[in-house]
Amino acid sequence: MNTNRRLFIKTASAIAAGVALPAWASATVAKPSFEISLAEWSLHKALFSKKITNLDFPGIAKKEFGISIVEYVNQFFKDKAQDKAYLDELLMRCRDNGVSNHLIMIDGEGPLADLDATRRNQAIENHKKWIECAKTLGCKTIRVNAQGSGNAENVAKAAVEGLGKLGEIGKASGINVIVENHGGVTSNGAWLAGVIKQVDMKNVGTLPDFGNFCIKRVAGQFTCEESYDRYKGVQELIPYAKGLSAKTYDFDEQGNCVETDYVKIMKIIKDAKFKGIIGIEYEGDKVDEYTGIRKTKELLERVG
Repeated sequence: MNTNRRLFIKTASAIAAGVALPAWASATVAKPSFEISLAEWSLHKALFSKKITNLDFPGIAKKEFGISIVEYVNQFFKDKAQDKAYLDELLMRCRDNGVSNHLIMIDGEGPLADLDATRRNQAIENHKKWIECAKTLGCKTIRVNAQGSGNAENVAKAAVEGLGKLGEIGKASGINVIVENHGGVTSNGAWLAGVIKQVDMKNVGTLPDFGNFCIKRVAGQFTCEESYDRYKGVQELIPYAKGLSAKTYDFDEQGNCVETDYVKIMKIIKDAKFKGIIGIEYEGDKVDEYTGIRKTKELLERVG
């Protein structure tokens, strides 16, 4: 009787405790075949407006969304790459929340496919501190940009050289260097896949983004004038992928992404036998950032 009573009390307590669980934990879904991370850019409005800081990010990912893997954006701790006290504090917050660090997205450090060798080498030099920062934070990867001004063939040659040199530096530190389809010629899946194939290094790969396939925008506007087929692009880039960015902007009443057919794109991912991490990157404005992240997570779990 005493054993049964203790079991009853333990069970009842667990049920009662469930009432206090956050919203993300209340839904019952099948576990997807991949891990889900949260890209910091999903909260860029809150970060730019100073409502939250980069140090808050790991705790928010876990407490608000039940996500235990994060992807940073260097813009939100631009001057902290070599600040040991800051990085120690960030690591402590990750440990306190049971969060692991996946990658850092690097912007603003110069084009790695610049046709001018001096500027290209300076960009490589600028990225070194972020490789060391990634290593300190326990990240496996940095995401870089491979844009350059000129015709596609010449930019490709410069990209192969720039990524190859940075890849060697990353290799020495055990860090992957990956390129996202991030506008211009890099949003041409065949072009970017060709560059990575020519670099031919195990630690140099891609970060296919489901939504960044705009090759040319209307001058002075966000409107895309020329775009690359996103499904074709993901299929071309996924053989070299060391992560994926699940971009969303808007949702219909059923919770489906309006601009991307997630069932179709997830079939490409499954057919490629991708087993890595898919990062949520909500970038819309019709719902707030927290709602957009939750909707994207629910969508990934449902179609995954």
